[in-house]
Amino acid sequence: MAELLETRSRGFPWRLLGWGTAAALLVLPLVAMQFTDEVNWSPLDFVFAGLLFGSVGLAFEMTVRKTGNFAYRGGVAVTLAAAFLTVWVNGAVGMIGSEDNPYNLLFLAVVMLALFGAIIARFRPAGMALASLLAAVAQAGLGLGGLPADPRGGVFSTGFALLWLLAAALFRNAARP
Repeated sequence: MAELLETRSRGFPWRLLGWGTAAALLVLPLVAMQFTDEVNWSPLDFVFAGLLFGSVGLAFEMTVRKTGNFAYRGGVAVTLAAAFLTVWVNGAVGMIGSEDNPYNLLFLAVVMLALFGAIIARFRPAGMALASLLAAVAQAGLGLGGLPADPRGGVFSTGFALLWLLAAALFRNAARP
């Protein structure tokens, strides 16, 4: 019994830090709205951000509970960061042009590709590596395809492929015996 309590309490500060950071990031725009008109979130924006933070937090927490493999955990963390940033940037300002550019919807397909790839792979490291690699290729292709319309956005969004590649490398490392 003492071992179980010791094991559970080891993660407590990290959990508190993670969920506390998510809560602080959610409250930050509310505070900023009291001091400036440049931040103007609707209630729907707060719900969207809360769902996004909560989804990422729960996915990572489930991963930490399921495996002690640090390479796999790192791969999941980087994958979640890449997916989160893709959705967040797309919703805030858009990857290519403004957030209203329909081309930006294609970047959400990259996130869906990674998610469906992970499900098909049953979240096994080797399959996750392949899914992340495919997401990197799709991300880079879309970013390069957006260069003519928005050179800065094209380079920026192509750079996200590096996150997917890092995740693939971590998953590949986790798949080694």
